[in-house]
Amino acid sequence: MSRLAVSLFLVVSGFALAADEDWQKQEAVHLKNIRQVTKDFVRAGEGYFSPDGKQVIFQAEEKESGNPFYQIYTADLETGKFRRVSPGVGKTTCAYFAPDGKKIIFASTHLDPDAKKHYEAEFKARDEEKKAGKRRRYVWDFDPYMEIFEANPDGTGIKRLTDSKGYDAEGSYSADGKHIVFCSNRDGDENLELYIMDADGKNVRKLTNAPKCYNGGPFFSPDGKKVIFRSDRKKKEHLQLFVINSDGTGEKALTDDLDWVHWAPYWYKDGKHIIYTAADHSNPTARPNYDLYWMNIETGKKVRITHAPGQDVLPVFSKDGTKLMWTSTRDGRQPAQLWIADFVPPKE
Repeated sequence: MSRLAVSLFLVVSGFALAADEDWQKQEAVHLKNIRQVTKDFVRAGEGYFSPDGKQVIFQAEEKESGNPFYQIYTADLETGKFRRVSPGVGKTTCAYFAPDGKKIIFASTHLDPDAKKHYEAEFKARDEEKKAGKRRRYVWDFDPYMEIFEANPDGTGIKRLTDSKGYDAEGSYSADGKHIVFCSNRDGDENLELYIMDADGKNVRKLTNAPKCYNGGPFFSPDGKKVIFRSDRKKKEHLQLFVINSDGTGEKALTDDLDWVHWAPYWYKDGKHIIYTAADHSNPTARPNYDLYWMNIETGKKVRITHAPGQDVLPVFSKDGTKLMWTSTRDGRQPAQLWIADFVPPKE
């Protein structure tokens, strides 16, 4: 190596080291004791805490399973031991613990008679992607066989809660465990609206009314009076954040920058703040880098939480607000996994 090359190497590597230290220093303001939760999976993500904070439920692709799609797992945070709690066939997503910890819900296509036939096409697409050296654009297909199911935390006693034509998924409980809010296109393929049902699947009622767009990712506020969600009603696929009263009144947009995509909002324990995922999509030739942001929904004040070079998405809090869990590639070179940190709220 020439002296000039050595000098350039030192300059570039020194800059990389400085940059690395810089983003870690920025994150340390609000995130302490960052640690990886999952590692024994091809990919893993969208995790939620159990009510007592001792377990998490998440979706993951297990190695050597023969199924390229996500299944639902629970893991003990102390021991790291995990178990699959979904049937193992088809696709699954959006798992959540009941507030008393006695039940879980998740969405699944395991009742699709052709569920296994979709595996080959997915593996083929991955092989083509690998050969071409290009990453596919992420697309969520709103599978018409996706339904919401209830089960015991160990996966036994599975019970179907939704039974309508089309997609039913993205469910989560109210804090009192009496209701589930979810996304469905039961009124037409282009009408992905929010609905609320009793925890046993009865008394379904429509919450939003914004046809021919996507309204999804809903969560009840801690007091059950509001629902936070995402929607692309202003520009297709450019999600913005909204809040609505749980009786369907008082809908309000929390973000309105159509050059950005805002999604995956989740409530902090005080019901006044949320954490969410966002990225700048203004440059169609650049790959957006998603990070986590904190927002006061009353004032609109925002604070950036993550600064890693990889993607940071799908953030959630433990019930007491002391822990933050999210899905991340961290350095941008590894598959997505779950990460946890001790959370220090921004000062206002």
